[in-house]
Amino acid sequence: MDSIKKQARVAGFLYLLLVVLAPFRLLYIPSALIVRGNAPATAHNIATHETLFRLGIVSDLLCGTILIFLTLAFYRLFKEVDPRLAVQVVILGGVLPAAIDFFNVVNDAAALLFVRGADFLSVFDKPQRDAMAMVFLRLHRQVIVGAEILWGLWLFPLGFLVFRSRFLPRFLGVWLIVNGFAYLIMSFTGLLLPQYEELVSNLAFPALLGEMVLMLWLLIKGAKEQALAPRTLTGYS
Repeated sequence: MDSIKKQARVAGFLYLLLVVLAPFRLLYIPSALIVRGNAPATAHNIATHETLFRLGIVSDLLCGTILIFLTLAFYRLFKEVDPRLAVQVVILGGVLPAAIDFFNVVNDAAALLFVRGADFLSVFDKPQRDAMAMVFLRLHRQVIVGAEILWGLWLFPLGFLVFRSRFLPRFLGVWLIVNGFAYLIMSFTGLLLPQYEELVSNLAFPALLGEMVLMLWLLIKGAKEQALAPRTLTGYS
């Protein structure tokens, strides 16, 4: 049976892969190719840098796949702490977000289809195709805003597991829970008050570092080899 420290480092490595890949489509592609409010310029950028845009699609698919393996690694690490919370981590942090990642690439694929202007799209003129491409790119963004709810929810069971585990510092568990609240606030702000989304994201940034700190801790220090916390703390037998 693998040691707790080895399991922790496996989870940390998978987390690192996710942290490296996720910003590519989430941050780099929008900043490099998408011009806010300018559909023709955006379509031109995507057509000119089609390979880069396709790499963004691939990165979304890889992130969805890594999420599943990451949460399974967390399940193996924390199942002796509380199996029910560990299952919640897999569902809320792995299965559902991964499904969203795989679904969301459809919006990028549709945008690329309109940008390339296949023969059967000749019934639309160029401005119409550009506008439709922008619509699907906006849909991609809105799906991400909605997915932030799951990005937040999975951190609650994960935070409780870290807090109760005794083989990881308790402050990491508290930080993860705060991180979860930050994602929820950002998501509901983006859905209900989008004009304040950037402001709230900037204010929430320190809280969002909880996941990064956990990832670095798992990679560098691993976990202590010691007894697990009793489950009675949450009322489970």
